[in-house]
Amino acid sequence: MGRYEYVVADVFTDVPLAGNPTAVFPDASGLPAERMQQIARELHLSETVFVLPPENDGDVRVRIFTPVNELPFAGHPTLGTAVVLGESHDAKELRMETAKGTVAFELERDDDGRTVVAEMWQPLPVWEPYDRADELLTALDLVDTGSTLPVEVYDNGPRHVFVGLDGVPALSSLEPDQRVLARLPDMAANCFAGSGTQWRLRMFSPAYGVVEDAATGSAAGAIAVHLARYGLVPFGEWIEIRQGVEMGRSSTMRARATGTPERIESVQVAGAAVVVARGTLFA
Repeated sequence: MGRYEYVVADVFTDVPLAGNPTAVFPDASGLPAERMQQIARELHLSETVFVLPPENDGDVRVRIFTPVNELPFAGHPTLGTAVVLGESHDAKELRMETAKGTVAFELERDDDGRTVVAEMWQPLPVWEPYDRADELLTALDLVDTGSTLPVEVYDNGPRHVFVGLDGVPALSSLEPDQRVLARLPDMAANCFAGSGTQWRLRMFSPAYGVVEDAATGSAAGAIAVHLARYGLVPFGEWIEIRQGVEMGRSSTMRARATGTPERIESVQVAGAAVVVARGTLFA
């Protein structure tokens, strides 16, 4: 039986017990993938991160597991991991190897030297029309109203489908049929509303073992691209995305996309995180 230390951080918040929690195992050497998946199921957070020695051009390598599967990349757990590793990583920058490539982070520290905010350069997404949009709108009870923008799926590791609603009240009142959503494989349903630089988001993904997510960093980057492609936000402008409000775990993410509708140059997502727990797992 092994002994593994782990840290729980609340991500995209600077207030404990808000945002989206993630568990980080700073030294997961020797853990096979099967045991990582079992541990993620045991902890039952939306994602658990296992930190390993680098193999290529990174400072560390990570593997990311939901309770039901491994993800090649995810936003809130990697950003939370960057803040956790900032406790022992003195540099201002951190490079993290993921299955989607190496992700660069810039770390911001407070007056005591603690890492409190991280900014990441995410993998560039690819997108296409979502071929099961009718089923998705049925699950969301939006057949009559539809989406304010075309229903498209963005792949930057997870597969995020975006559905726009006409106002925050409509977004907050959503009650998705989780049984129908569960029939849509390998996707997260992201419903959004807002204008200008202020947006609200809700994410539902039975396929990834998450009924509703409090903060979805990979979706924050993808939605910045989505909004810029359709002219609702200028390329290069930071937007603020609030999520988790309806869950009582308010989160704040900042995101921006640079480039053009035909060629995305970069996707950045930033936010705070705070360590709330430390523990030892015997497995």
